[in-house]
Amino acid sequence: MDLQGRSVIVTGAAGGLGAATARHFVGLGVPTVIVDMNEVGVKQLADELGPLAVGIPGSILEEADVLHAIEAAQGLGTFSLVANVAGGGIAGRTVGRDGTPHPLDDYRRVIELNVVGTFNVSRLAAAAMGANEPDANGERGVIVQTASIAGLEGQAGQVAYASAKGGIIGMTLPMARDLAVLGVRVMTIAPGTMGTPIMKSMPDAMLEPLVAQVQFPKRLGEPEEFALLIEQIARNPYLNGEVIRLDGALRFPPK
Repeated sequence: MDLQGRSVIVTGAAGGLGAATARHFVGLGVPTVIVDMNEVGVKQLADELGPLAVGIPGSILEEADVLHAIEAAQGLGTFSLVANVAGGGIAGRTVGRDGTPHPLDDYRRVIELNVVGTFNVSRLAAAAMGANEPDANGERGVIVQTASIAGLEGQAGQVAYASAKGGIIGMTLPMARDLAVLGVRVMTIAPGTMGTPIMKSMPDAMLEPLVAQVQFPKRLGEPEEFALLIEQIARNPYLNGEVIRLDGALRFPPK
């Protein structure tokens, strides 16, 4: 996809990966709508990025908030790319060491935020993109979703998070098949251990074992590398229906 004249939505834009993605696309000269529940974070990032960025505080679970973001993106160019970065998780075993079962409401919240929220944005974005004029490849838009390698090989204590990210992985191919008729591609990125500001704030004693498991390069992933992959997905029209690991050949051990 040629990004000229296009506009982009980035959800979870107040966080490390989302903010890096918004900065990357604004740096390319692509008008970008940044969405996050963190109203202060959205305003600060929009102010930082200048006139090519529009901040929309809101929830990916609320249809009205997502439609507001889509309307804003359509006012900036041909809305053609959504980067679903919003998500999150909690730690907890199916049955804790004290014999207490995992709280069901906590599990539901993680599934709701990651799976239902991602699907809500994707379905509404796809419907909007489907009205675009197709390019020379017949393409009208691209949806990029964010999973995790935990969705492929979740560790002990990651049952809710791994379930949620596995749900995003599982929707990738059927959604790509659903949207083929519209000329909308669907891809998912499964990051490994990324060097977000929160991750880098951890003590060295906690970071060193994480880095030790990465094969090469022997470091945390950079948020800009995540953003760069989204750009590459957007530009390469033959990438569709697939999950790309971004992890330096990291494979999570059981615990």
